[in-house]
Amino acid sequence: MKIRVVSSKKEIEELNRNEQMIHLAFRASNTDIFRLLQSCPRLRAIQVPSSYYKTMSHAGQMFLEMQGVEIIEGDVWGHRKDIDEYYTVDDKVIDRINNLQSDGINVDEIAGRISRESKLSASMVRYMIKQTA
Repeated sequence: MKIRVVSSKKEIEELNRNEQMIHLAFRASNTDIFRLLQSCPRLRAIQVPSSYYKTMSHAGQMFLEMQGVEIIEGDVWGHRKDIDEYYTVDDKVIDRINNLQSDGINVDEIAGRISRESKLSASMVRYMIKQTA
């Protein structure tokens, strides 16, 4: 799974129209989010840092939900934008999630375990589980 990391407002216009998952590494305004949706019509999820998630406007969240875009709280630990514009979730993490699911472990327990093991946020793990279901 690849997550496109967007570090500034300027990058929004340069995004590939087919992006489906984006991590916003800056505090985007409602206007920026609207531009993001125009630039990426296939967008399904936006991950934002915890500090931004807690202060996002309800109008912005509702607008995204109405567009079918899920808002995920979390960060991309250890990612270096100067090396790659995408953060890639390792296939081993996805396999581990699938194995835990097949063992009958509930979603919250899986999210907690994978979050500790991989530094992905529990919200991101829950999103990944929902996508594979």
